Amino acid sequence: MSTEKRLEARGSRLAAGLRPGACGPVQPDGSRRAAPGSRLRTRVWPALALLAVTALAGAGCRQDMHQAPRLDPLEQSDFHADQRASRPLVEGTVARGFLRDDKIFYTGKVGTALVADMPVPVSRELLVRGQERFDIYCSPCHGRTGDGNGMIVQRGLKQPPSFHVERLRAEADGYFFDVMTNGFGAMQDYSAQVAPADRWAITAYVRALQYSRRVEAARLSDEDRRTLEGQAGAPGAPHGGSSTHE
Repeated sequence: MSTEKRLEARGSRLAAGLRPGACGPVQPDGSRRAAPGSRLRTRVWPALALLAVTALAGAGCRQDMHQAPRLDPLEQSDFHADQRASRPLVEGTVARGFLRDDKIFYTGKVGTALVADMPVPVSRELLVRGQERFDIYCSPCHGRTGDGNGMIVQRGLKQPPSFHVERLRAEADGYFFDVMTNGFGAMQDYSAQVAPADRWAITAYVRALQYSRRVEAARLSDEDRRTLEGQAGAPGAPHGGSSTHE
């Protein structure tokens, strides 16, 4: 082979060795060295493949948990003869927490008549609880003092009657409980938001608000009278000779 042919062949081999992804450059002895990074790629690709398989397997398990064999409420089911997934209550049984054998406590009525007095003892703790629930659920419409001028009313919605009108003063305790349970007029019921015990606590607090407008100062303790006198002397307090707690 001529010298020109040998140089041309050697140049072709060198060019092939420098192409991206080709083997390394040709060595003086004619052998080839692995291209830089080829060993690293040889090790990384199997690891990435194994990681991908593991991720797919894990995703499959998680998807099985998302699509567990279950029936949604009121869904049709071929398992039961009536094809209803939601099963009726077993006859003669009551769900835990729903016994409600005290009809007066849970309805505020004796038969169809509203109970005149609360079926629970009135205590300071009950009034504090009633005030807390009243401020949360009732004051937006009825106002903190029960005058019917809550923030909702100030924003333009229909005004409820004041708790201090004579008609509501004369109502039975069961009336307020029943209104909270079943709603009245434009007012929705709050049976889902307010538990029966809290409805009686709110009833007690409404009675306290009503009573506060007509209690005689002479029936107050010395400490309460001093508190009222301090409030009456505060800047902006109304003046007058009223003997009742307004």
